[in-house]
Amino acid sequence: MTRNLSSTELKRLHRTWREPTTNRLALLLDGVQTPFNVGAILRTAAAYRVDHLWLVDPTASPTDAKTQKTALGSQKYLSWTILPSVTEAAAQLHDAGYALVGVELADGAEPLFALDLDRDVCLAVGHEDRGLSSTCLEACDAIGFLPLLGKIGSLNVATAASMAMYEARRQDWQRPPAG
Repeated sequence: MTRNLSSTELKRLHRTWREPTTNRLALLLDGVQTPFNVGAILRTAAAYRVDHLWLVDPTASPTDAKTQKTALGSQKYLSWTILPSVTEAAAQLHDAGYALVGVELADGAEPLFALDLDRDVCLAVGHEDRGLSSTCLEACDAIGFLPLLGKIGSLNVATAASMAMYEARRQDWQRPPAG
């Protein structure tokens, strides 16, 4: 009979997935203005053990009451830097050893699953309507998109960020065992 896991069993299950996770994962939020979207991104970032977030103005603050309502306390598991420009954020994350991968419907973008995300990567997501800024697109080492099959041509930024974080972790987990 199938049943839900107990709290202890759930912790044990998640611990088994943390063990093979070796790459660092970060996010750059390029002008994500809606606090509820930022909160949802923060919650997923905490779930996928994002190491750091770079928040570029005018991204909604993690301390905004509306952001906190959606994040449900996940901010305590995250670190972030708020910066006025993508240029500064890109310089910091590159200096920290991350490759910057934009998640965007843009010329030259490849399906996200086809990109090499099995390394230290910072995923960039942008404004709810305009996407990533041209400055961010120029700073990216690669640009990937999420292939969609239905009649809808784009996703909510929080949903897209969640799917991209999962893909980065999936590639890390898919690595053949050492030895």
